[in-house]
Amino acid sequence: MVLKTTLPFFRPRNVEISRKIKLLALPIIASNLSRVAMNMADVAMVGQLGAPALAATGMGSMLVWAAVSFGISLRTATQTVASRRLGQKKYFECGTAMHNGHLLAFLYGVPAAAVGYFFAKHFVPFLISETTVTRLCIDYTTIAFLSVLFSAFGFVFQGFYTGVEKTSVHMKVTVIANLLNVYLNAGLIYGKQAVQSFFTSIEAVDVSWVGGLWSWYDFPALGVKGAAVATLISSAWLAAHYSFYLLKPTIYKKFHVFSFTFSWKMLKRQIAIAVPQGSQEMLVMVGFVVFFKIVGIIGVVELAAVEIVFTILQSSFMPAIGVGQACATLVGKYLGEEKTKKAETSIVESVRWSFLIMGSVGVMFLFIPQYIIPVFTNDPKVIELGVNALRIAALVQFADAVGLTLWFALSGAGNTFFPAVVEAAIVWGFFLPASYVSGVVLGFGFMGPWMAFVIYIVLFAIIMFWKIRKGDWKEIII
Repeated sequence: MVLKTTLPFFRPRNVEISRKIKLLALPIIASNLSRVAMNMADVAMVGQLGAPALAATGMGSMLVWAAVSFGISLRTATQTVASRRLGQKKYFECGTAMHNGHLLAFLYGVPAAAVGYFFAKHFVPFLISETTVTRLCIDYTTIAFLSVLFSAFGFVFQGFYTGVEKTSVHMKVTVIANLLNVYLNAGLIYGKQAVQSFFTSIEAVDVSWVGGLWSWYDFPALGVKGAAVATLISSAWLAAHYSFYLLKPTIYKKFHVFSFTFSWKMLKRQIAIAVPQGSQEMLVMVGFVVFFKIVGIIGVVELAAVEIVFTILQSSFMPAIGVGQACATLVGKYLGEEKTKKAETSIVESVRWSFLIMGSVGVMFLFIPQYIIPVFTNDPKVIELGVNALRIAALVQFADAVGLTLWFALSGAGNTFFPAVVEAAIVWGFFLPASYVSGVVLGFGFMGPWMAFVIYIVLFAIIMFWKIRKGDWKEIII
């Protein structure tokens, strides 16, 4: 029997739409990869301080991202509405979508940053039992939480520029911000005396000049606090730099970005899109904080290995996120133009690109992890665990490519509720209980939670595929 589907994934490749995806996705991919490089630089620099510092910043980063995650939903809400209005040729309302997003970013970002700054010292001890790691995590988290406000504004800008097909802005802004972050990390973590010798010791490439840039002032070594300060400054610069591009005539004239209009109807729609995804992102990120807690129960070395592997995994799914964002824009635009077939084709082509990218990286993770993990640490126990974990993670790259892309496709159509419920249910109903039972109760150690992670990714991809095939996403009105 032949199954009837509304989305024939095996149709011949559409060259025109595939080209549009590449044009939109490549700048986003470059931007995302530069962000990954920044995170990797953070981990590599902090990793030289030892496993406790690495574990502390890993947990701290998870906590900050749990707060920042609502900002990601503001990006989706702004992009979804802006792309739909672009397809409807209601350019004025594209600018209104951005203004609404910034209002929501302010209303969320200020209290979120304040809560983290004043209360990190109270909730971090509940998550980490080891005294040294707890102290370092508080030092990092208290400062890094202040970046939540700037990150929220930055995500809204990302949603706007992506929604109106101006994705090249991301690459220019993000690359500079990330270079700034690396530069600040160098001096603020190690101080003037140590930073020069650190960069001189790197044999793979000559980056000694980075240390030399700090010779003009006698900066003290701040350790993990320095990494947090660097994150704060670069996040503020990112948001400010995005705003500069609003001054371009091709943007402010067409989209009326300086009219500062307000639409209660559009605001309600953006909230309706943002809240489910924001809740999902926060629940998932809090879930991963709990996951880190479970791994931390197993051991500090295991926690450090997880931080490294998760950082590396970003290198594979960030390009897919770029493709997914391009897919969301095209889906929203074509639905606005009432061209559902082109929206379907955009999803098909996007899945193919994500499959190719993440699959290729997965092969690398499978065969050469022993050359990747040592870049971030010289601890032999951490290296051994990280190599094994990265090989297992390679197995889920293809499933993650499908799940991520289809998640973006649904959000581009305006359906953020279904994937939010599904992922939250899988994380809290299966992933976390299975991680604890396998890793702690049954004594499988580090690999128990990691296998639970693999199954979680596969389940999510299967359900997203089913939802897209169902086809009801084409009927959503924004």
